[in-house]
Amino acid sequence: MTQPSQTDTIFALSSGRGRAGVAIIRLSGSRARGALEALAGPAPDARQAVLRKLLDPESGEPLDEALILRFDAPSSFTGEDVVELHVHGGPAVIEGVLSALGHVEGLRPAEPGEFARRAFDNEKLDLTEVEGLADLIQAETQAQLRQALRQSGGELRSLCEGWRGQIIHATSLVEAALDFSDEADVPDLVGRQARSVVDELVASLQSHLESANKGERLRDGFQVVLAGAPNAGKSSLLNRLSQRDAAIVSEEPGTTRDTIEVHLDLGGYPVTLIDTAGLRKTSGEVESEGIRRTHARAGAADLVLWLVDAEAPQWEPPSTLSGSVNVLNLLNKVDLGTPDERPDTDILEISAKTGAGLDELVSILAAHAKAGMEAGEPAMITRTRQRLELETCREALASFLSGEINDLELRAEDLRVAARALGRLSGRVDVEDVLDRIFGDFCIGK
Repeated sequence: MTQPSQTDTIFALSSGRGRAGVAIIRLSGSRARGALEALAGPAPDARQAVLRKLLDPESGEPLDEALILRFDAPSSFTGEDVVELHVHGGPAVIEGVLSALGHVEGLRPAEPGEFARRAFDNEKLDLTEVEGLADLIQAETQAQLRQALRQSGGELRSLCEGWRGQIIHATSLVEAALDFSDEADVPDLVGRQARSVVDELVASLQSHLESANKGERLRDGFQVVLAGAPNAGKSSLLNRLSQRDAAIVSEEPGTTRDTIEVHLDLGGYPVTLIDTAGLRKTSGEVESEGIRRTHARAGAADLVLWLVDAEAPQWEPPSTLSGSVNVLNLLNKVDLGTPDERPDTDILEISAKTGAGLDELVSILAAHAKAGMEAGEPAMITRTRQRLELETCREALASFLSGEINDLELRAEDLRVAARALGRLSGRVDVEDVLDRIFGDFCIGK
């Protein structure tokens, strides 16, 4: 997305498309009030909802009867004059109003994320709040919703402001030491004070970085890989848990060649189930690639479900699975009987065909997801971009602490690097290279 002009007045449907009781069309910019008056007559007072008939400015034809609201700058979402038209949610009504707005001079349709971009440009939101807003729109579970609400509400922004204040404090101490470098005791005394401030800051950064994987996992979903020998019932279990025919089920070995994903809400936590190719020796090129992908996905998973066929048990998963990831063993097809001999290990008995044991399995998966996502304090770092900037900040501060404190110019540069990383995290400086990608993730109208 190119940098939009702040002089344009933009409009878009801000609610979802399709038939609905109410649809919201939003306008933002200096001509928003004029466009409202062109369709609905004299503008109501700011923040007062009124019912008006909307007429096409060119033909005078009625478009709808709508609830209208306006918000004057700077007290609006974007920081500009904003108008909302709450119209009936039929496709013809929506298209009629949008078409009429398109013929008003000075108005143009909004680009994806342009309302949020203007809120950022007008300092109504910082980048962490923008990302939280995007996550809020896309949240599918209650746990994701809670995390997105914290971030869109400014919790990470507040943390960043506190960290930034500590860096400014340390920088002021180093600058003071530079100013009085000819005094015998001042540089060393002030340097120790600055080091104490940075020590405290690094401890805070480290605690939040340690929970970053938890926040990213909650945003992306807890990854569970179904693995086992061919015909162990992986695809049947995937279909049973997802309550739909997501994967092809066949008695022919090697039916699953590529990974298949379904997204579930288990106890309010997002879980991604991944069906994979059966693990066996094969000379087939396509099946071999599927097996390679199975190993790759299992190695990156949060949990592997190793399915054992009760009729032809292969009890032990390959060492490539059991040695590096958390594995839960399942004995499937118990409706056909159970083996007389089995290893002395915990194994959950299930039947993907009849549903036996699946309630317990779902409870176990939900408990694993909860433990992996919400143990301890809520995570503030939810995206790879945020984590990388915070790691850069921490590394610069570690350089400050490990370097010779009397090299004041170098220590001041360490603090500047740390401050720039925090600036990129919140959007204060050097963020043009990431803005298009972030705002491009939004739908039209937001």
